[in-house]
Amino acid sequence: MNNRNRPFMAESIKSVGTAAMLLALTRTMADEESVKAMLAEQGYKVVVTEVGGNSALSEFQGKVTKAVLGAALNTGIISKTSTNYHALLHATDEAKRGIMVNVASSASVAVKIAIVRDERWVAVALFGESAIHPLTNHERAGLGIMHLGV
Repeated sequence: MNNRNRPFMAESIKSVGTAAMLLALTRTMADEESVKAMLAEQGYKVVVTEVGGNSALSEFQGKVTKAVLGAALNTGIISKTSTNYHALLHATDEAKRGIMVNVASSASVAVKIAIVRDERWVAVALFGESAIHPLTNHERAGLGIMHLGV
């Protein structure tokens, strides 16, 4: 297959980080499915989920952690080992820090979460919006990457 017939951005995906961010940035199911297929063809394991809620630590951040663990375990992105849990949770915390910078404690937050892994790395990308009022929406993004220790 020559480069002209390759999917959009296929040449740009060189790591789990770029793969996860591209997948998190998709806005339609058609785009999401297209990116998933492209990443699977390149050997990546992927899953997408979404979370929304109040930006307070106890609500939103807890929901993100539970959603990431559940999605990754239910789809076989990671196995139930302490090394895999550790890597996924560190990547998730790093991605959350990118999203939560300068967010008011009472803001509503809604994000798409993409989890991508290869043989040695796992990445968690979050992309979405936050607002205290519907007229003040801000787009936000966060990315975390961690070595799986294999």
